[in-house]
Amino acid sequence: MLQPHLVIGSAFTFGDAFFTLFAFAILLVLIRIYAWKPLMGIMKEREEHIGSEIDAAEENRAQSEKLLAEQKSVLQQARIESQTMIENAKQLGEKEREEIVKTARRESERIKEEAKSDIAREKEDAISALREQVGSLSVLIASKVIEKNLDEKEQSNLIQDYIERLGDDK
Repeated sequence: MLQPHLVIGSAFTFGDAFFTLFAFAILLVLIRIYAWKPLMGIMKEREEHIGSEIDAAEENRAQSEKLLAEQKSVLQQARIESQTMIENAKQLGEKEREEIVKTARRESERIKEEAKSDIAREKEDAISALREQVGSLSVLIASKVIEKNLDEKEQSNLIQDYIERLGDDK
């Protein structure tokens, strides 16, 4: 006798559906065991690797920002120090200039005083020499006057002649 089968369609049987479902379940279990777990492991490793790369990149960025801030600070400090050095050099140069000017003024005053002293000494020497010459001239004129009894015109000529000889002697 024929067994009654549930027939939904002409080629579809309940046994075929059950076998297909059973084969699909076994295939899912096999895929889960042999493909899904390793695939999920690889995906998990990839996720961890990407996460660690992101963390390393953020850490490197943070270190770069820290180094940049330090470099900016060092650069600013160097600018401040160089400005301070420039100001100190300007002040030192100004002090040296003032000292040089003071020294030059003192030296010029000393030279001026020496020159005044030399002029006074030369003046005294000239006056002394002139006195000696006048004295000699007076004695000479007196001796000439005594030798000759000269009139005024001859005395004037004698004095002029003597003055000219004095000028030639110098």
